[in-house]
Amino acid sequence: MVSLPEDRSLPTGFVPETPPPQPVEPKDAATVMLVRDGATGLEVFLQRRVKGMPFAGGMTVFPGGGVDRRDSDISVSWTGPEANWWADQFDCSPELARALVCAAVRETFEESGVLLAGPDSSTVVGDTSRYAEARAGLVSRDLSLAEFLADEDLVLRADLLRPWANWVTPEPEPRRYDTRFFLAALPIGQRADAVTSEAVEAYWATPEQALDDFEQGRCHLLPPTQVTLGELAECASLAAALAAERALDKITPRLVRRNNRWHALLPGDPGYEEAK
Repeated sequence: MVSLPEDRSLPTGFVPETPPPQPVEPKDAATVMLVRDGATGLEVFLQRRVKGMPFAGGMTVFPGGGVDRRDSDISVSWTGPEANWWADQFDCSPELARALVCAAVRETFEESGVLLAGPDSSTVVGDTSRYAEARAGLVSRDLSLAEFLADEDLVLRADLLRPWANWVTPEPEPRRYDTRFFLAALPIGQRADAVTSEAVEAYWATPEQALDDFEQGRCHLLPPTQVTLGELAECASLAAALAAERALDKITPRLVRRNNRWHALLPGDPGYEEAK
């Protein structure tokens, strides 16, 4: 088991010196941990975001982003667990659950080129490079996920996703997200790339390697990424990760100021209940 550092300090400037007078309403978002079996164990796909990004600039993250209003389009061709099942997992409405699953598939394709869809309920596309123009259209919002899938006669494979966690950005931060974390295996024949304007690099690493990079100051991780990598490190293989049983309670870190730095406390940490 990988031990996580007790000190979860946030990067300087990540939280404003004067937080908003009232907490900002979190926006719904989805993020996906793409995993595969590597030579030395389970590997996960990571991206280092551009420093100038409004949220999590310079951080090493999993692919993901906010829900688009068109992600709830009921015309999306879909196979796998229905929206009601996902709603039960994430304790939300079926409409939002559908949008979250669609956002997870869309954002993963936009940011990594990995497409969790296929011609039917039992197949997945191989090389996705032929969809490069559609990928650009999704990024620019000239094309919706429903339109893309319909144009290419593809079916969204909700059965390739696993619910993993639900993290909410702390209240003092000016940009807040209610993010549902999904797990998905890299489909056979596909490759994850770094063709995105939101990241300066992308790579595969074992969770242990990523956490060691964090410990040594070679990358920066926000608490949800850090904790999730620790959880993935406990999975010896892709099969073990996909079979893991997960509790999906909302986790909202609370922030405390220590030594001129903001530190994140998680439920169960000393001082969590007293922190705001």
